[in-house]
Amino acid sequence: MQGLTENEAAERLKQYGKNAVHLNEGKRLLHIVAGVVKEPMFLLLVLACALYFLLGESAEGFMMVVALCFVGAISVYQEVRTSNALAALNDLTEPQATVVRDGVRKSIVVEMIVPGDLLLLSEGEKVPADAAVLHANDLTLNEAILTGEAFPVEKNAEEKIFQGTVINSGQCTATVTATGVHTALGKIGKSIITYNETQTELQLRVNKLVKRLALFGLSAFLLIFFVNFFHNHNFVSSLLFGLTLAMSAIPEEIPVAFSSFMALGAHSMSKLGIVTRQPQTVENLGAVNVICLDKTGTITANKMSVDAVCPFTGNESNFSAADLLYYTFLASEASPFDAMEKAIEEAFEKTGDSRKRHEMVKEFALEGRPPMMTHVYAEGNGFRAAAKGAVERILDVCALTAKQRESILHQAYSLASKGHRVLGVATALHTDEAFPQTQDEFHWQFTGLLSLYDPPKTFVKDVLQKFYKAGITAKLLTGDYAQTAHAIATEIGLRNGVPSLSGDEVMQSNDEELRKLVHTTNVFTRMYPEAKLKVVNALKAEGFIVAMTGDGVNDGPALKAADIGIALGKGGTEVARQSADLILTDDDLRKIGDAVEYGRKIFSNFKKAVRYIISIHIPIILIASLPLLLGWKYPNIYTPIHVIFLELIMGPTCSVFYEREPAEAAIMLQPPRRRNEGWFARDELFISISQGLIIALGILLLYYFYSATGASITEVRTVVFITLILCNIFLTYANRSFEQTILKTIRYKNNLALPTMVLSICFLLLLLFAPFAQGFFGMTNLPPLRFFVCLFTALLCVGWFELYKANLKSFSLPAFPDHKQALD
Repeated sequence: MQGLTENEAAERLKQYGKNAVHLNEGKRLLHIVAGVVKEPMFLLLVLACALYFLLGESAEGFMMVVALCFVGAISVYQEVRTSNALAALNDLTEPQATVVRDGVRKSIVVEMIVPGDLLLLSEGEKVPADAAVLHANDLTLNEAILTGEAFPVEKNAEEKIFQGTVINSGQCTATVTATGVHTALGKIGKSIITYNETQTELQLRVNKLVKRLALFGLSAFLLIFFVNFFHNHNFVSSLLFGLTLAMSAIPEEIPVAFSSFMALGAHSMSKLGIVTRQPQTVENLGAVNVICLDKTGTITANKMSVDAVCPFTGNESNFSAADLLYYTFLASEASPFDAMEKAIEEAFEKTGDSRKRHEMVKEFALEGRPPMMTHVYAEGNGFRAAAKGAVERILDVCALTAKQRESILHQAYSLASKGHRVLGVATALHTDEAFPQTQDEFHWQFTGLLSLYDPPKTFVKDVLQKFYKAGITAKLLTGDYAQTAHAIATEIGLRNGVPSLSGDEVMQSNDEELRKLVHTTNVFTRMYPEAKLKVVNALKAEGFIVAMTGDGVNDGPALKAADIGIALGKGGTEVARQSADLILTDDDLRKIGDAVEYGRKIFSNFKKAVRYIISIHIPIILIASLPLLLGWKYPNIYTPIHVIFLELIMGPTCSVFYEREPAEAAIMLQPPRRRNEGWFARDELFISISQGLIIALGILLLYYFYSATGASITEVRTVVFITLILCNIFLTYANRSFEQTILKTIRYKNNLALPTMVLSICFLLLLLFAPFAQGFFGMTNLPPLRFFVCLFTALLCVGWFELYKANLKSFSLPAFPDHKQALD
């Protein structure tokens, strides 16, 4: 098979375009700029700028224009960083397909497939374009996306297969007949994207908080506007002061910080081989408290070998070990792609048996509960059928006595108790030209048992211990016997491996019963897709945040239902990868622990950023409003210029500085949060509010003192603004940890810590000594004594928190009835 040449493919790509129903080009720069311009804060700044020009204060107006450019540039920069990170993630999760070009098999992005390409498809893959089957082996497809019917549809050579359908079983070679909008799917306008982005719990809470604070900002704006207008009857200036407070109250840093934390965090994780499909799910990783593990390929190495061959001797026929291996070989694919069938083929070839496959004339796909599969070959004047599958199913279709059945099951359980996968094998001679409608209807003879061993990966035990230390419960969901599952569970150190539940027991349990059982059951055996899905949903209904691993087509529903679906990148099927939230590119289970730790770090750092935003916004709002409401000598100390400057400091601090913070040492020893827990515990919010109130109190005391002692408004503004900036600097470093003091956090590795400090000092020096900066902000020179008063006040207003952290056991804040109660 030669397929197209690369030159031919390039020409056809120009002629037919990309193989995409909906092209997603991502955010372009103009779209980003347009989005920034539409932000509430930017619109408020534009309005304030226009008001300055209306008041005839052109100098301030032009300064506002410059400030607008700075604010816009920072917002665009942050959006571009986020957009680039998302684009990189999209490239990593782009579906791939195997084609033959220039006679060589290669994997290419699905969008680059063209008519005439030679496709190689196997179980679990999504058909990337309309195609005609050239050769099929045990091929069935799920065409539900086109027909709405989920049952497997058998396909043979010369039949058509369609874009978006899924290979349910088998494999095939096909030539592409149509791509993109020219496919059957494209013509009816359906999207083949199976992954739907949903808002996470934290995302919903962020949006809720921002709306509440925005409503507060609007209320404060109206209050300040009317109070000012009542005093001076100047509509435009009153509007300007109202806008100043509104700008100080709107927390636009929070959604910006959220999007940048999640996107940049997801991008950083991708470099470790952990690819997320939706950046927002990164924060859910840190909250996972139950992980459901698939056995084959996840816990085990997926390197099977035949361990025991147990031929059956009874009835009229006695089978040898060679016979058993031969019939198992016949019941497997001619070109095996499954690890189990590869092991069977290898074991048969080692026997040196000269028997070969005859022409296969009929095949029955793997189906049923428990499953079996059958291949039928021409042999002499009749046909030879060979079947393999779950022992119970094979025994059900064979004519055996109760005693024989009991003996065989005992032998199977004995093998399974060693952690082996056990297959039943049967054969039948068929002389009629017409074949039975189902594979159960052949006159089967039981041939024997074959056991295969797939050893657990050496590091799985350590991974489970890491989960347990982090407060995460591990559960095993497998299609194997209970005996096999219990043996594996014991070997890898899975806790509470007994008792177990079977897939049938899961399905027979009502929802209420199952919700109780999932608390105490950690091993689920003989599982199938519906049973896995039901277990995941029961865990979620009980408030658990569930991660689920999987690699096959049958894992798709459970992967989608889980809070975090985790697919294997190498050994997993395309359907599993497209259904999952997280993809392990090298199938390494250890990466799940790394992902959980990274998720916890991101959530912890985001909370630090938000608590910093809350703490620093409180004094800004109170300083802008209380003097006016209390009738002080200088009621409006701020102008929009001051608020803009503070925003220029606060925005990068919360969304860039805190995003770079390392994970704290004990982060994986803390229990994960529950689904129904809020964003902050009461004491966390109390501390952040206390920080803001104490800073506000200290600055307002200086404000009042210097106003009352005859200082000019420029002198008072200088004291207030310098103290607020110093408080902001100290608060930035104090909030790097809410448990460790600055003596510990100063050693945290954050490559922005030193630049942030240097820039902050440079800003202060400009305000203190540069006449143009002082004129820009309406400030004046600050005598050394007043500067030290500002510095001492800032240290006192923020430093108490360091003393609190150093004396957590002896110094306590007011207690609440329920320490763990959370707030939205």
